[in-house]
Amino acid sequence: MNVNQSAPPVPPFGQPQPIYPGYHQSSYGGQPGSTAPPTPYGAYNGPVPGYQQTPPQGMSRAPPSSGAPPASTAQAPCGPATYGQFGQGDVQNGPSSTVQVQRLPGSQPFGSPLAPVVSQPAVLQSYGPPPTSAQVTTQLAGMQISGAVAPAPPTSGMGYGPPTSLASASGSFPNSGLYGSYPQGQAPPIGQAQGYLGVQTPQRSAPSQASSFTPPASGGPRMPSVTGPLLPGQGFGGPPVSQPNHVSSPSPQALPPGTQMTGPPGPPPPMHSPQQPGYQLQQNGSFGPARGPQPNYGSPYPGAATFGSQPGPPQPLPPKRLDPDAIPSPQLNELPPQQKTRHRIDPDAIPSPIQVIEDDRNNRGTEPFVTGVRGQVPPLVTTNFLVKDQGNASPRYIRCTSYNIPCTSDMAKQAQVPLAAVIKPLARLPPEEASPYVVDHGESGPLRCNRCKAYMCPFMQFIEGGRRFQCCFCSCINDVPPQYFQHLDHTGKRVDAYDRPELSLGSYEFLATVDYCKNNKFPSPPAFIFMIDVSYNAIRTGLVRLLCEELKSLLDFLPREGGAEESAIRVGFVTYNKVLHFYNVKSSLAQPQMMVVSDVADMFVPLLDGFLVNVIESRAVITSLLDQIPEMFADTRETETVFAPVIQAGMEALKAAECAGKLFLFHTSLPMAEAPGKLKNRDDRKLINTDKEKTLFQPQTGAYQTLAKECVAQGCCVDLFLFPNQYVDVATLSVVPQLTGGSVYKYACFQVENDQERFLSDLRRDVQKVVGFDAVMRVRTSTGIRAVDFFGAFYMSNTTDVELAGLDGDKTVTVEFKHDDRLNEESGALLQCALLYTSCAGQRRLRIHNLALNCCTQLADMYRNCETDTLINYMAKFAYRAVLNSPVKAVRDTLITQCAQILACYRKNCASPSSAGQLILPECMKLLPVYLNCVLKSDVLQPGAEVTTDDRAYVRQLVTSMDVAETNVFFYPRLLPLTKSPIESTTEPPAVRASEERLSNGDVYLLENGLNLFLWVGASVQQGVVQSLFSVSSFSQITSGLSVLPILDNPLSKKVRDLIDSLRAQRSRYMKLIVVKQEDKLEMLFKHFLVEDKSLSGGASYVDFLCHMHKEIRQLLS
Repeated sequence: MNVNQSAPPVPPFGQPQPIYPGYHQSSYGGQPGSTAPPTPYGAYNGPVPGYQQTPPQGMSRAPPSSGAPPASTAQAPCGPATYGQFGQGDVQNGPSSTVQVQRLPGSQPFGSPLAPVVSQPAVLQSYGPPPTSAQVTTQLAGMQISGAVAPAPPTSGMGYGPPTSLASASGSFPNSGLYGSYPQGQAPPIGQAQGYLGVQTPQRSAPSQASSFTPPASGGPRMPSVTGPLLPGQGFGGPPVSQPNHVSSPSPQALPPGTQMTGPPGPPPPMHSPQQPGYQLQQNGSFGPARGPQPNYGSPYPGAATFGSQPGPPQPLPPKRLDPDAIPSPQLNELPPQQKTRHRIDPDAIPSPIQVIEDDRNNRGTEPFVTGVRGQVPPLVTTNFLVKDQGNASPRYIRCTSYNIPCTSDMAKQAQVPLAAVIKPLARLPPEEASPYVVDHGESGPLRCNRCKAYMCPFMQFIEGGRRFQCCFCSCINDVPPQYFQHLDHTGKRVDAYDRPELSLGSYEFLATVDYCKNNKFPSPPAFIFMIDVSYNAIRTGLVRLLCEELKSLLDFLPREGGAEESAIRVGFVTYNKVLHFYNVKSSLAQPQMMVVSDVADMFVPLLDGFLVNVIESRAVITSLLDQIPEMFADTRETETVFAPVIQAGMEALKAAECAGKLFLFHTSLPMAEAPGKLKNRDDRKLINTDKEKTLFQPQTGAYQTLAKECVAQGCCVDLFLFPNQYVDVATLSVVPQLTGGSVYKYACFQVENDQERFLSDLRRDVQKVVGFDAVMRVRTSTGIRAVDFFGAFYMSNTTDVELAGLDGDKTVTVEFKHDDRLNEESGALLQCALLYTSCAGQRRLRIHNLALNCCTQLADMYRNCETDTLINYMAKFAYRAVLNSPVKAVRDTLITQCAQILACYRKNCASPSSAGQLILPECMKLLPVYLNCVLKSDVLQPGAEVTTDDRAYVRQLVTSMDVAETNVFFYPRLLPLTKSPIESTTEPPAVRASEERLSNGDVYLLENGLNLFLWVGASVQQGVVQSLFSVSSFSQITSGLSVLPILDNPLSKKVRDLIDSLRAQRSRYMKLIVVKQEDKLEMLFKHFLVEDKSLSGGASYVDFLCHMHKEIRQLLS
């Protein structure tokens, strides 16, 4: 492996170009930098496979500086001639996504070597001199990714021939991935039946379960002997054969466009008997199971009936269909060693997140998910499904990394799969599902186990005719109180089991008695305090005026309980710069009164009566105040602000009122005024990639942790809205929101005209959402496992209780479990999450969620019941917390090692024996590498030059409490083509993979990741589409960076605006739209979210990372 391969001298087209000076990034994200750093994985750092490497249309490019001109087109490879079926307005950057790939239902028995069969239609080489022989020789000598040595090349002197054999003794498939190669001095041919840039290729059905994949030893791409449609200007006399690499064929220069190509003089002798089919029989879900007849193929098998035998006569041409999967590529072990060069893997042949999501929707989106059976893996978070609670909590409340956990700690250590649950105790349910029933046991309170204090649940076992019950968590025998007694039926179940939610459902609520309340008295309804920065920055941007206007109407929508006519929540108002102003808005006053506290070092609340009021009673006074605030401070010149004293004041006010509540803080700048919690500007990009980088994520001072602890004790939750123009030290300011269960919202360089909709939408949702106050959560488990670690926005004063001053329906708590004893396969493992909280109406409640998991003595059972999305959620949170204490590089290495160990353990213990050259992935985890690579490339772990320290701290705290659906789309954004599906279709268009290859410049795409929303417009998009969406006549007149689409009365405009609205409705934060034109400077920011490609900050492409992963697995296995 030659690690020091020279980088291509010219950046290939389609890779992000250096950043334009003066471009200001409008929202988090964006990875531009002056140069593209080398990929982190040295051995795979050639041209980026995921990028279009011919110039986009309309841009001229000199021919390569050395090497032969491309075959079959004498001119440069751009221009209409090269692109098969696409007219000038519809150039395809890569394999087309227009044809729906057909997939068979995954019916194989689990665990076969599923090949992310990797076939590369086009071997795209960057412009520049070809590799020298020294580079080429040892480069991928044994790159059969898995441990064993690659088979020796055949002795036959033929460098290339029609596909005749499988890799010897490898158990790999003819269609398995390829590392393309070219002889010295020869450029790759363009248009030689290689699926290049939108050239048509034969359609074949994609394998149904991609889980094993063979990056072959080396060699150049070859064609199967199944004919595909001819390329423009080309005819075939025999089976299509990729031209280069065959010693005796004419050099590509000699072939004018349109030359008839015939097969090479003679194939090498077969290495396997001719009877052996192209794909061997797989047992565990491997690529290339037996399939039915394939569309567009004359022969019964898609993969080439003639593998292992002489090529047959040419078959009739199938109708034109475009499918990137269509060109299987055989093994290339036949190359002489000196010709082995760079790897090339077809992105279509490796596991696709889009396909997995689509398959799950089709297979599991139609039937309700019934929770009665223990250890069922739920549908993916991306699937819309209904839940019927029959004894286990809905996956909307709890999702696990595995639903079948190893019986012993030794097995768990061997597999390295973290055992974790992502719990969202107050998750919002769709309207079709009922909220948890509230059970009132009167003064006696909920029934619990005397020993472990677990709450009554469906898994408790009643004995002795119903007079006693055995706890399912600790096995303690308890008496049933007389008022709870009921007879048992012939199966040992209570006859009233289905009348009692706690005996038949997975989730329910108990009304808590006074024993569950602070100081043994029932709580008062909570309060909201709005604390508004009125310094120069806040007034100048128009923020204060906008906020005061909005609050007038928003206060009518405070959260309320069930059918209550009005909210029980009281409100108060504070403004501040470097002093604080409190307002008396008592209903009996004609005008509000202001009281100023300038001694910020010793904060107190100057008034009690009249500070927290009922909105309806004090409506007139509140409206008057909100009218006056912008006028009162209109001429302020005060630029300094305080921060900690503001939180202190809000907490003291709640303490004086003896209630819990929430502070809404609107803040604009680094708090540099002389006061407790004063901060200095410590932003230092030079610390990135050093051992001190972790200090950028740590708070500057311990004062905020102390303050947060006091807030939690009072039940004071803090939501922070930041409007910075420069560094504000998010890492420190977010400590209190983070530890109190609050949220942080950030609007960099806030401008009313651009950001008002996003801010107001977030504010409305934040004020209206249902919150549980003064909450404590505990997770109990049955004997054998215990909760050992917790991730999320909360505070812990001991090792078991998660304390949350506030908890809303968007927040999750992630819990990791470890073994402390042996588990039993028969009884399984149980979790019970109990959340004690105060509702918006001031009612003390207990919400209980129960979940039963299976236990296994075979690792294969665990791997069969894992959920990758939850695993990635856990791993991201683990890594994002680790950066507080470890160098970022060490954190990334830990993730890669853990992933390799998980997959190597599967390969060693669960997969059927096969060549080391195959990468075999468990069916449930085939997306682990692509998703993990997205985590590794994220701004926290690998920042680009444009990502600020504040952005990284902001994203780090955001991900900490995200649920599984949010991390899924955050790390792997959705890319939706808008003009491919019929206009009258009301369903969401099918997504395509997040890679530049998938963009056609004749189309328009929406990309969303839960925080950002981009509308990318291709340069060749039809004029009618431009007119319908933007009301301008040409592409050049579209305003780049536009954030609102004009409201036009035509079907396309309505469809796109409706789609944008529906995407925003699915997310917990408002996604601001940014219109990006192809080739525009904003495209840099957009490309940062095309996560399957190499990133400017040095992140590997998906293909490169998969190869790196395979290398790591082989090292572990050997």
